[in-house]
Amino acid sequence: MGSKNQKSHLEIEDRDCCAVDEQVNHEGHSTDDGHDHSIAKDESMLRFFAPAIFSFVVMIFGLGFDYIFPQDWFQGWVRLGWYLVAYLPVGLPVLKEAWGSILKGDIFSEFLLMGIATVGAFAIGEYPEGVAVMLFYSVGEVFQAMAVTRAKTNIKTLLDQRPDEVTILEGNTTKTIKAASAKIGDIIQLKAGEKLGLDGELLSEKASFNTSALTGESKPDSKEKGAEVLAGMVNLNTVSLVKVTAAYTDSKLSRILELVQNATAQKAPTELFIRKFAKIYTPIVVFLATGICFLPFLFVEDYVFSDWLYRALIFLVISCPCGLVISIPLGYFGGIGAASKNGILFKGSNFLDSIAQISQVVMDKTGTMTEGVFNVQEVHLQPDFENSKILDFINALESKSTHPISTAIKDHVGEVDPSVVLENVEEIAGHGLKAQVEGKQLLVGNFKLMDKFSIPYSIDPSSIVYTLVAIGYDGKFAGYLTIADSIKADAQHTIDQLKAMGVGITMLSGDKSNVVKFVADKLGIPNSFGGLLPEDKVEKVKEIKAQKGTVAFVGDGVNDAPVVAISDVGIAMGGLGSDATIETADVVIQDDRPSKIPMAISIGKKTKQIVWQNIGFAFGVKVIVLVLGAVGMATMWAAVFADVGVALLAILNAIRIQKMKF
Repeated sequence: MGSKNQKSHLEIEDRDCCAVDEQVNHEGHSTDDGHDHSIAKDESMLRFFAPAIFSFVVMIFGLGFDYIFPQDWFQGWVRLGWYLVAYLPVGLPVLKEAWGSILKGDIFSEFLLMGIATVGAFAIGEYPEGVAVMLFYSVGEVFQAMAVTRAKTNIKTLLDQRPDEVTILEGNTTKTIKAASAKIGDIIQLKAGEKLGLDGELLSEKASFNTSALTGESKPDSKEKGAEVLAGMVNLNTVSLVKVTAAYTDSKLSRILELVQNATAQKAPTELFIRKFAKIYTPIVVFLATGICFLPFLFVEDYVFSDWLYRALIFLVISCPCGLVISIPLGYFGGIGAASKNGILFKGSNFLDSIAQISQVVMDKTGTMTEGVFNVQEVHLQPDFENSKILDFINALESKSTHPISTAIKDHVGEVDPSVVLENVEEIAGHGLKAQVEGKQLLVGNFKLMDKFSIPYSIDPSSIVYTLVAIGYDGKFAGYLTIADSIKADAQHTIDQLKAMGVGITMLSGDKSNVVKFVADKLGIPNSFGGLLPEDKVEKVKEIKAQKGTVAFVGDGVNDAPVVAISDVGIAMGGLGSDATIETADVVIQDDRPSKIPMAISIGKKTKQIVWQNIGFAFGVKVIVLVLGAVGMATMWAAVFADVGVALLAILNAIRIQKMKF
């Protein structure tokens, strides 16, 4: 059963059977009119299986009249009529689909295959087989459509855990409203244990949140007043107040959900091949079946038309490509769902294929393998400069930057002195910041910035294994700060896992070479390069691709956009809360844990393995039964298994990845 050769598996939802999923989507919730959706779900399931149940019961009685308790009256037109009654409820919709496809120019659809096979079975008097083929085909259609839409629903349920209602403050009173109707600026009162329905700004002094709906991690995340809090987070301790900053449909969770559910728009090469293959394969099958029926007339002495027609019909049923065409995209969707469950967002099934083939992981240092949370270790200023004054200048200038170093300086110095007036502030890419303070030039950045402005200094930067912030003021070297970052807790596990997979590792950074080498050596990363500008990183990645094959680059997805663009797979760390990161990268890791990198590769490999298992299994069984059918050793019942049975087994195999632990 499948995508009807040309349709994608998501388009199956347009068919009637997918109305079942409209009930499943809201299982356990109440509708506006007070009816329980679980009841509606049961009623809907019964409605869609009712024709199949009716046909099955009538067919079973017919088989009983034929073989178990034979009846004299059950023959001729009565017998034909009985089986027609069993056939029509499941057969008519398929025949209508076949006719509709022909009118649209899609002549050789699987509907036509099933129509020819079952009508042909009736023509040669094999009524029970004709009913059975169409019955099991129709049941399989419902199951496969349910499997596809359930896969989407599972992801939606996993990610979209926002409450339907929120409590807002109006003056001194509270009011419960629909979350979708809340406006920007409304104040939400969030009790302990409640989920936030919209993105907002924390108004309370402090609060602790469970972010598992967004990151896959349940570790509490402490927030302070003014911090951004996102829809789906769970308030853990005290009553908190949150000011709404984005509409319900514009929340980060909505964007993530849309990203994941639309991920199948970008097809993997295997999917594209199978869809093209099906367009060519199906008409070939029809012509082969015609040949099986008529060509033996030229070579076989005791040619019996009905016998060879029966073989041709078996051939048609077996050869239906439905198991492949549906289970393959469903396998990729299962991989996307499994990744989402673990806080990893793939922007297309093609990237699942790509990441499975990665031979090299190239990673940034800061924010990827290190915390990206810097602390000032030492302050070394020249004796002819006033320490507090220079530090206030540095603090004011760094406040214009979003770099983690600016936060470290602010934490060390304190709030920015409002009396410091900066003019002509300029950021020099890969070097640092420049401004005018009290009519004199202030430079804050790396030592390349000092070289750029020809400011002499007496120290050797390469001798210090820390991140250095060099300071130039009024054309003189004013000194430097040492800033240290800490390696992430799971960084070593990440490197060990990648090595175990046989994946090569390289670290690139704009930080000093000796700092980068220090971190790389500590983690056991064999190749590292520091002091790189964005364009230098691009050249390095090009070299690695040329020498070592497919490359995944891991960075922040924004500053490293050029490198992400040329890599085979761009992976963004810490995508939570960053729209730009979600837009830039091919794969987004929602928390900052580097251990998700080997996990993403594992999910890609397992998805590809399952897809090829389905291809091998479906082709293997079909080829065997096709040969047996062509030589007259297989019955229509075997054909049903080779088609419907194989398809259902392939679907079950495809969705099992969502149950796996990585």
